[in-house]
Amino acid sequence: MASKSSPAKASSKNRLAALKIASLTDFEKQSLLQLALAVLGEMHRPGTELPSPNRTREYLRMLLADRKAEVFGCVYLDNRHQVIEAAELFQGTIDGASVYPRVVVQQALTLNAAAVLFFHNHPSGVAEPSHADKAITQRLKDALALVDIRVLDHFIVTSGESLSFAESGLL
Repeated sequence: MASKSSPAKASSKNRLAALKIASLTDFEKQSLLQLALAVLGEMHRPGTELPSPNRTREYLRMLLADRKAEVFGCVYLDNRHQVIEAAELFQGTIDGASVYPRVVVQQALTLNAAAVLFFHNHPSGVAEPSHADKAITQRLKDALALVDIRVLDHFIVTSGESLSFAESGLL
């Protein structure tokens, strides 16, 4: 008969369970954020399957939340939707970034990607897609379709929320 762990025994295995945010120094908070980003990054390393849309959303939020300028990037995937590479491709200003379809397609072909996920942040804190966001997504989707590369989603990330084009019916 297998024995069940007591709650005290289970919590003793989790060295972080006793931490309280209020008791952490700024340096400890920054270290904890870096550790969390490394853990989420490990889940998105080359060769891994994307664990779930929510985990990908969490990873992107942690990666981009504190950026002061817009950043646009892609997660390139193979035909089994395993990560080939996650790359920040373009950096812009506080309210926009120039995105060049030629660069996105060229990188996808170089990596032999079968599918992509786009991501970018809105430093303003509003995850609502702009007309320009919708237009570039469609231009990229059309350009990649010419070389049989599927666009699975486009995430807009802020420090407080994120939006998935696929979940919102925009893709």
